[in-house]
Amino acid sequence: MSNTMSLVQSFLAEKRFAMIGVSRNPKDFSAQLCAEFENRGYAVVPVNPAATTLFELKTYAHVQDITPPVRAALVMTPRRLDLEILRDCAEASIRLVWLYGIAGPKEISREAIEFSATNGIDLIAGYCPYMVLPKAAFFHRMHGAIARVIGMYPH
Repeated sequence: MSNTMSLVQSFLAEKRFAMIGVSRNPKDFSAQLCAEFENRGYAVVPVNPAATTLFELKTYAHVQDITPPVRAALVMTPRRLDLEILRDCAEASIRLVWLYGIAGPKEISREAIEFSATNGIDLIAGYCPYMVLPKAAFFHRMHGAIARVIGMYPH
């Protein structure tokens, strides 16, 4: 299994990926993160069953519906949905999944981690993309710096 930082670099190298759980509220963190990736030249494919478009982006109800398919997904849904989303990703042949979080793998269930390993999904478990994005806002860089100091930065 790859180390987390190499998976992060692989994810960031994907210029088109699904973002599952993007809010319809433009002030929500997930919507702001989606916009940040778009501003950085990524083609984000939002997944939200309650919308057909978000912020002028075609939106899909399920990751399995995305055409053409994506190879990676960033998951912004509540933890209780992780296993269901991972099953959807496996069905859609997505092999690189980032489960958003702020405390690292300890916030991800053993079932989700085991499902990923058993189903050939490389999992980035419980980190925030802003911590690793170059030239992120000061607050996000500070979060990354603190995470390094306390040993919670992806490695």
